[in-house]
Amino acid sequence: MEPAAHDTLRVLVVDDQSMIRGGFEALLNAQEGIEVVGTAEDGAGITEVVARTRPDVVLMDIRMPHVGGLEATREVLGMPGTPPKIIMLTTFDADEYVFAALRAGASGFLLKDSTPQELVHAVRVVAGGESLLAPRVTRALIADFVSRPERPDGADASLSVLTERELDVLRLVARGLANREIAAELVMAEQTVKTHVSRVLSKLMLRDRTQLVVAAYESGLVRRGE
Repeated sequence: MEPAAHDTLRVLVVDDQSMIRGGFEALLNAQEGIEVVGTAEDGAGITEVVARTRPDVVLMDIRMPHVGGLEATREVLGMPGTPPKIIMLTTFDADEYVFAALRAGASGFLLKDSTPQELVHAVRVVAGGESLLAPRVTRALIADFVSRPERPDGADASLSVLTERELDVLRLVARGLANREIAAELVMAEQTVKTHVSRVLSKLMLRDRTQLVVAAYESGLVRRGE
């Protein structure tokens, strides 16, 4: 499956609650350059729905009866060609499925009580090829790692490929700061921060910012209380 050539961002909403589906559909259709091309109340038959509607982004409820969001995400991302980006939706900021969703290949994780602006921003960011986590989800992710026993051997040798400035950026990413906040903290342009983040991802052969957080804590670069 190859994505259709179009200027409008195409979104598929998958949620078992009709009010959620209707609300998201109305909100997104009201945005310039975004169109909801379909909705579904379950993950059953999701590959057929995706093949028919050809979305750029799927808003996927993580907890649904019959076929849940995790299984549906794996099916969609296993489709041939270039599959759509997936944003997982949940009502729980400490959802036990958050790690499984990210491992399944989801590009974003958003709480259902996020503001309309946050939802629209998430769709645009993920469609542009970046990953995104709701701030509270990022904090929950960080909290999980800082609660684990510290490694006594300090930073992992694999981080030796990073420059001092790249290590500075990685530390701030691990604290959950956005690029704009990192730029202010380190007194540099936001575009420069983006460049550093891209280089760190490339050097460490990681996929996204979430994996950077994991690497920073598991390596010992960032420790609890920092």
